Amino acid sequence: MSRIGKKPVPVAKGVDVQVKGQTVSVKGPKGQRSFTVPDDVSVVFENGAVAFAPRGDSKRARSMWGMSRSVVENLQIGVTQGFKKNLQIEGVGYRAAVQGKVLKLSLGYSHDVNYEIPEGIEIKTPKPVEIEISGIDEQRVGQVAAEIRAWRPPEPYKGKGVKYAGEFIFRKEGKKK
Repeated sequence: MSRIGKKPVPVAKGVDVQVKGQTVSVKGPKGQRSFTVPDDVSVVFENGAVAFAPRGDSKRARSMWGMSRSVVENLQIGVTQGFKKNLQIEGVGYRAAVQGKVLKLSLGYSHDVNYEIPEGIEIKTPKPVEIEISGIDEQRVGQVAAEIRAWRPPEPYKGKGVKYAGEFIFRKEGKKK
């Protein structure tokens, strides 16, 4: 039994939820998102909450049950609060700047890296060494952060590169004479 799937998702104030067949649509102050629940899970909107139940006792139905509930809860969080990831840049001469719909990264290469900002994602650079990525889709925010970090992941000797805020970089000792 899924402990997560058992709990219904309560609908917050200012959020409009519609269930049509297997599709759950969530509309809030920041935008609108929808999710198609797998056929192995039944979804019902009642008493101001969205409830989920597995159809049958198969392993797939049980695993999709909790996942569906979590995704719908994240849809609601996205349209009310939004999601945010912070990146930090460490290294001499490493910096970032937003120019229009392009994030310009100077990461020690012979050229600047130009990253096209995708639709529905907002990127800010409060300082040249900080990047704030925000949006209503948790998966896309995380994917954009991972793509930016992949240009220069932090290295273990000096810690130079792009890292998540609060990420611990395991340091290695350099070679000895």
